Amino acid sequence: MLGALGVTAAEEALYRVVLATRPEPTVGDLAGATGRPPAQVRRCLAALREKGLITRTDGRPARFRAAPPELAIEVLVLHGRQRIEEARLAATELTGLWALAHQENEVPVEIIKGAQANVQHFLLAQLTAKEEVLTLDKPPYVTAGIPRQTEVQLEQMARGVCYRTIYDRESLAGADQLALARELTRRGEQARVLDGVPLKLLITDRANALVPFVLCEERQTIALRPSPLVNGLLALFEFLWERGTPLWSTEPAPGVDLGEEDIRLLGFAAAGFTDEVIARKVGVNKRTIERRMRRIMDTLGARTRFQAGLQASRKGLLR
Repeated sequence: MLGALGVTAAEEALYRVVLATRPEPTVGDLAGATGRPPAQVRRCLAALREKGLITRTDGRPARFRAAPPELAIEVLVLHGRQRIEEARLAATELTGLWALAHQENEVPVEIIKGAQANVQHFLLAQLTAKEEVLTLDKPPYVTAGIPRQTEVQLEQMARGVCYRTIYDRESLAGADQLALARELTRRGEQARVLDGVPLKLLITDRANALVPFVLCEERQTIALRPSPLVNGLLALFEFLWERGTPLWSTEPAPGVDLGEEDIRLLGFAAAGFTDEVIARKVGVNKRTIERRMRRIMDTLGARTRFQAGLQASRKGLLR
């Protein structure tokens, strides 16, 4: 249970015995209760004292008292976070040393093979991003990596990393995918949708890129470091971004009387779904969707859906 905090199974078992024993036990008491040799008990007690889980009382023979778990474990958590930050700083220094040693002979292209290795590289690329993550999103997906991908993206956006994503319309065909895209835009992702996104792509900090090129189960991806190839992919992303249709805004536009459900319908329409498909997703009949879309168009002063999309974009409803 406490292994993630650096406490071994033997140490945790002994800590539990000290917690449950009154009065405070001696080394002999604990050796008898656990069936362990006194020397082994002493080593575990020393480790527990160092980690702040027990204290030693004065007097002879020495007795041991358990620290309150809620306080002791919180201290362990804080120490763990400190060690993680120290490791991150060390990693930055080591990365600098590696870069100096390889900058002359570094090849800007690497092939990553296997679904699991691909998931790890995509997550690590985002975790090390400092400013921006650009994504071209289209099926198929490595489904095992989707939950962790969402967690990482939310964590990074909370730290201030900007995410811009262009979804292929097929990416939003399922109710789950659409709900996830909606939640990510609500939490800060800038999203657009486009028919026929040409490839899957991830670019971090405008310097490094991952381009899957074998999309079966044994996935293969090209990893690109700073180079003209990455510059070309950046230009492609920005070109597609200009052509894409903005999805939902994260903020309401002032002076426009449209509710949250209206914005949702505009997002469906921007994604290219017909009234019949939207009706199935929302759970109402097609006529209801037609009436709502007509009211939205009237509110925006538009005669067609295309005009409605332009007006909504100009007013900041679809950003």
